[in-house]
Amino acid sequence: MVSREVDGIPSGPAKERFVRRLFAAIAPRYDLMNVVMSAGCIHLWHRAFRRWTGLRPGDEALDVCTGTGELALLMAEQVGPCGRVVGVDFTPEMLKLAREKVRRRGLDDRVVFKEGDALALPYGDGTFDAAAMGFALRNVVDIERALAEMARVVRPGGRVLVLELSRPSSPLVRYPYFFYFYGVVPLLGRLVDRSGARTGTMRPYTYLPASLVKFPDQEAVADMFKRVGLDQVRYHGLTGGIVTLHIGVKPG
Repeated sequence: MVSREVDGIPSGPAKERFVRRLFAAIAPRYDLMNVVMSAGCIHLWHRAFRRWTGLRPGDEALDVCTGTGELALLMAEQVGPCGRVVGVDFTPEMLKLAREKVRRRGLDDRVVFKEGDALALPYGDGTFDAAAMGFALRNVVDIERALAEMARVVRPGGRVLVLELSRPSSPLVRYPYFFYFYGVVPLLGRLVDRSGARTGTMRPYTYLPASLVKFPDQEAVADMFKRVGLDQVRYHGLTGGIVTLHIGVKPG
């Protein structure tokens, strides 16, 4: 696979290395910045996600690109003490924080975190009742392959869910949002993240808004869900469409 840069962001294998270094650098401030950048709306988005997982007590769920484990912890509450949640990520620094969260909340009995690749999940076909990803689909090298892997490891009747930033369709929302996202968020990142960390020539909180520029729109992502074999594909725009929750069900 040949690597090239788009708007300063590498692609192919170089993007994988780039993203790994970036999230290792911002891991200690990641949760704080999610709250700051979203003006607290991330809690609303998490609640919306929880409503649509379809998980029940005793189920098993997978959180792909789990980061610090926020979605994994939400699903752990749903599956209860008889269920199981696995979080997979390729950034050890993120996984360390996720494990600390689990220990603090006393959920070691139902949540485990493992290092792994979203494009080659280390689980057999039909292992989980749901597979989810939160704010990470923009960062994978091959979006459709990541979705195919999530669909593969879900049991028939199980759900694949992706919570991700998107571009609002209404100009009344889009223009103010773009001003905030592309103008204000990088400044907030510099204020909160005083480490001076860079990944190549780009600061972490410059990359995060830039990664949305070439990301497919809601309909294109829904089409990818269908191409990897998922049924009942739909999506819900949240907070005026600045975030979208895509859902698909594995047939059978």
